[in-house]
Amino acid sequence: MSYLEQLKPTDHYNQTLQSNVHPIDWTNPVPDGRYNLVVIGAGTAGLVTAAGAAGLGAKVALIERGLMGGDCLNVGCVPSKALISAARQAASIRDAGHYGIQSTSPNVDFAEVMQRMRRLRASISPHDSAKRFSELGIDVFFGQGTFTSSNTVVVGDQTLHFKKAVIATGARAAELPIPGLKDTGYLTNETLFSLTELPKRLIVIGGGPIGCEMAQSFARFGSQVTLIEQASHIMSREEEDAALIVQNAMQKDGVEFVLEAKVIRVEKDGSDRVVVVSRAGQEERISGDQILVGIGRTPNLDGLGLEAVGVASHPQQGVEVDDRLRTTNSNIYAAGDVCSKYKFTHSADFLARIVIQNTLFMGRAKASKLIIPWCTYTSPEVAHVGIYPHDAADKGIELNTFTQPLSGVDRAILDGETDGFVRVVCKKGSDQILGATIVAAHAGDMIGEIVMAMKHRIGLGKIASVIHPYPTQAEAVRKLGDQFNRTKLTPTVKSLFNAWLRWTR
Repeated sequence: MSYLEQLKPTDHYNQTLQSNVHPIDWTNPVPDGRYNLVVIGAGTAGLVTAAGAAGLGAKVALIERGLMGGDCLNVGCVPSKALISAARQAASIRDAGHYGIQSTSPNVDFAEVMQRMRRLRASISPHDSAKRFSELGIDVFFGQGTFTSSNTVVVGDQTLHFKKAVIATGARAAELPIPGLKDTGYLTNETLFSLTELPKRLIVIGGGPIGCEMAQSFARFGSQVTLIEQASHIMSREEEDAALIVQNAMQKDGVEFVLEAKVIRVEKDGSDRVVVVSRAGQEERISGDQILVGIGRTPNLDGLGLEAVGVASHPQQGVEVDDRLRTTNSNIYAAGDVCSKYKFTHSADFLARIVIQNTLFMGRAKASKLIIPWCTYTSPEVAHVGIYPHDAADKGIELNTFTQPLSGVDRAILDGETDGFVRVVCKKGSDQILGATIVAAHAGDMIGEIVMAMKHRIGLGKIASVIHPYPTQAEAVRKLGDQFNRTKLTPTVKSLFNAWLRWTR
């Protein structure tokens, strides 16, 4: 789809956004000499690569055919979290009665909610703007970048010469091969944020992060939401008990689930859009006003001319890279969603840092050394890092598991947020942390402490000695340290302590 579709409606805020991230009066610079680095794609990975390299003194060109800022700014993290924040406010008004405050049904002005999102997105956009990056000393080009040799890229009628290049073109919503879907019409994350009217009935296909976040938000806004998922529960990659806590919360918000269902086709019935699913051997018809497809990503590979320069790629997995993010052409690297299975803004950021080291300074930094957490921003949130217990079992890794329910954490009780837990898995017989899952209102904020411990090899037992303010929900992490330390108090150790204390009385 054209990037202009992402700038609807054409109001003041979207005009401001465009003036920053793809100004219509922009004139591409004239290339002068060879660049240390040419970066194709101005999403998170490309922006971090370009800014970091230029800051170190490199001569850098940055090429973007759509909107600078990529998915994150324009159709991903920024707009979605603005909607989630508004939806949480609506839920707080609705649920105020639980706190002794007279509650009422929230009066949601959806058009105002979306205008707020566009205003905030526009206010953030200068950070990713063509003007800012040009002021950093980077040559910013708008247009399709195409490799013509292992040292040249063409943009329009200009040829850019480079020593190294980085592909950071990201990914887009996939076109699912569901009969009738395209003809009937549907929303993706790339078109959802252009809505100005709240769909009375919204059908969401896919119970992954995007599907769950938006299903819950739109239900809180007042839509009648039906979520279709092929697995037996949502968030199928997460631990089942974690996913079910969120699923139950979404049901309380009014989301209806159609689980273990396969989408067969999509039809139009008058003004209705109808999704036909197969479940338990029976066909079911689900009618709605809009359909949101929340699954499937396709790497942006078209137009790059990869075959001409010997860069191997796959339509689903994207550009093939080694552990140092080098492609099958030694002059060309890749970073971000176009090559990584971790399709998150924060992972793109740190992959870009690896690329800077390895392209400019003959570094040997490895992507496999990164410890990458992630979070789904439902209410409650689900955050995870490291290994899952089922993966450990498949690999023959033995674990000790420590779980602290939020029902045993004072702050969670006082907040009325006891549906959740903090769980850490350690290598059996030690306090080495191998993974963690948190289900909590602010799980994404809480997981950072555990990621830091894993990165710097701080054992779970040592976390017990870190004083946390009381009362906070993060105390749950310290309580896990206490749990581990109690495992060291074996009957033998306890009897020795008793003997010593009797002797010293």
